Amino acid sequence: MKCPKNIHMIRSLAVLIFIAALTLLFLDRMLKNSRMETDLDEYMPYDHPAFVFSDQAEKLFDIKDGILIAIENKNGIYNSGTLKKIKDITKKLQKTEEINKDDVTSLYTAENIMGTETGLDVKDFYNKVPQDEEKLNQLREDVRNNEMVFKRIVSENEQISLIVAEIEDDVFSLEFYHRILDLAKSYEGPEKLYVAGVPIVEGTLAYLGPKDMQIMVPIVIAVIILVLYFVLRSVRNTILTLLVVLLSTIWAFGLMAMFGIPIYSVSTMIPVMLIAIGVADGIHLYSHLDLFLFEHPGANKLEAVKDMLKEMWKPVVMTSVTTAVGFISLLSSDVYPIKYFGVFTSFGVMMAMVFSLVLIPAGIMVFGLPKRKAHKEKSKEDNGKLAYSFADWTVKFKWIVISITGIIVIISVIGINKVWINSSFLEKFEKDSDIVQTDDFINQHFGGTNTINVILDSENNDAFKQPEVQRIIDEMQNDVESIDVVGNSFSLADYLKRMNKVMHGDDETYNVIPDSRDLIAQYLLLYEMSGDPDNLWKVVDYDYRQANVNIQLKSDNSKEINRAIAAIEKYRDDFEKVSVNINYAGSGYKALVFTDLILEGQIQSLLLSVVIIIVLLSLMFKKIKIGFIGAIPIVITAIISFGLMGLLDIALSTTTALISSIAVGIGIDYAVHFIERYKIYALESGDKNITIKETMHHSGRAIIFNAIVVIAGFLVLLFSVFPPNRSLGALVSLNMFTSFLGTVTIMFLVLYKSDTYFKKKRNNNED
Repeated sequence: MKCPKNIHMIRSLAVLIFIAALTLLFLDRMLKNSRMETDLDEYMPYDHPAFVFSDQAEKLFDIKDGILIAIENKNGIYNSGTLKKIKDITKKLQKTEEINKDDVTSLYTAENIMGTETGLDVKDFYNKVPQDEEKLNQLREDVRNNEMVFKRIVSENEQISLIVAEIEDDVFSLEFYHRILDLAKSYEGPEKLYVAGVPIVEGTLAYLGPKDMQIMVPIVIAVIILVLYFVLRSVRNTILTLLVVLLSTIWAFGLMAMFGIPIYSVSTMIPVMLIAIGVADGIHLYSHLDLFLFEHPGANKLEAVKDMLKEMWKPVVMTSVTTAVGFISLLSSDVYPIKYFGVFTSFGVMMAMVFSLVLIPAGIMVFGLPKRKAHKEKSKEDNGKLAYSFADWTVKFKWIVISITGIIVIISVIGINKVWINSSFLEKFEKDSDIVQTDDFINQHFGGTNTINVILDSENNDAFKQPEVQRIIDEMQNDVESIDVVGNSFSLADYLKRMNKVMHGDDETYNVIPDSRDLIAQYLLLYEMSGDPDNLWKVVDYDYRQANVNIQLKSDNSKEINRAIAAIEKYRDDFEKVSVNINYAGSGYKALVFTDLILEGQIQSLLLSVVIIIVLLSLMFKKIKIGFIGAIPIVITAIISFGLMGLLDIALSTTTALISSIAVGIGIDYAVHFIERYKIYALESGDKNITIKETMHHSGRAIIFNAIVVIAGFLVLLFSVFPPNRSLGALVSLNMFTSFLGTVTIMFLVLYKSDTYFKKKRNNNED
């Protein structure tokens, strides 16, 4: 008959082998099926009314995001060498599989609308590259005299020309991104080429995101190893605790791959989250084990493991469930990447719980108990002296603690009113990064790298052939262009003004909207016969019932987009008087709606998670009062966190939007462990003074160890190449400190004064 010890050893080995086998399966799926999502449109809900309308308008007017290639020659672009490069790059882009030939615009393909004796003529600026000075000068004059090209495709200083290649959302890939960059680089010298536009921002984000995590994750692991060893004082314990978080991370990403969920930029935060969060259970288990061995130095490993699981399984399960709830509440968001982040981080947290309760005990049974250093044992009182003193001090100076907390909360509430939302993807990069500097360069010389599309519609056919309607459009364009963030705008009104001017001998006086509907109709008919009508259908539909006004912006900052929208909205009443409605479409507008969804989701997830956690705590501890007491630290933490964001002008973005769920998910752990241990000591001793001291010694000790490790893990994000990630790391670290401090001070005092778990008869020593 086998010894029971050997049976436990065999069972433990079997568990470890089984976990290893499943982990290899998840790892295989992760390596084979994981993919990075580079299309920012995929971050948005398909069924949202604003996005549905925008998608319809984009199809109607062929609205696409453009790749912008600026070619600069300090000596001017009007030389045969530079003009040939413009032509060659244009033709290469037109032959690219991912780009439609008609979607490439440059000086080589742009239309020059000209007046003739018989009507209108639409010609290319050049087919053959001009070689002699006379033809070069003529080209220069033609461009200068065409407001639809000058300052739009050719810069005012005539040193830079722009090539725009519009692409469909679903064709962009990292391979295509690198091909475009390589193409531009191959044509440098003496000209300098710059590549920008929304697709390039997407590509750069998709390229740098994984690289950033490749740097971050090893650093996080190294920091966690060092801090864990400092806290646990055991190589064996450190390795087992680290295995828990590594396995949970592999399982989370493996499950994503199994369901075909792509990796979004925010998903790259999951490893950092799980590595920093997942160590909590191990720290609490080993902290209890250490105290048990301190009090029972002769205990064997089976006795130690049984006691550890008996005493700690409940708080470990409770904290994991409440942490998962904090993240699962992100399902209330309409933003898909945030939904997926919440779901798979919750799964990772629950797996970390399972691994902690299975892997760590199995590891102890297989590899033995951690070695305790031989030294003169301290008494229990000496060992807990600092914790006992802190408990006494907090009770003695409770009004000072409460007053300081109150002042901080009031200041934070003031700061919350200053919180703003920003969906800018460009501001995820450093200001001195290549992508930002390139974007700035093109914005300085042209209309802007970002756009919003004003979609005007009427129930009447030929509504946009009416002069009064076109004058309102023209006035609106002039007004919105006066805002510094707006570079250029383009609409049917620009075509009409150009045609009216050239039909009157290029007289600037006629660079206005024609006076009569019949004249407008005649100009449009002439253009359809002479030019490419497909270009016209990008600004108006075939029945002239809908029109598209393209507004170019020099920033994708949400505040700046709102300024442009506000200028446009001033004309809503004027349009309604002529039976025209205003709507919006395009990537810039969708980004703005995106910001509102972030705010709505943030508020909903925060409120939902707090309510659910109050209910869970009430059920777990069978007291409604405990539910509200346990929520105190996370509510205070959330208020301070958002208040600090407002005071420091840190925007709420797709990254920083995770703060509340992290604050709730992780911060509640401290409260659960503290309350559970408080309950145990209260029922055992019946003495409040003994209870607060022993609770502070047992759970307070583990909580501070946990906080140190989590804070250290998130502080690693300060080394990220993305500023929002750095803000997130700093804020989450602060949240963890605030949650820890709130638990052992304010929540502790409320628990102490509430007489929870004590009979109504008051202790003589009680204040």
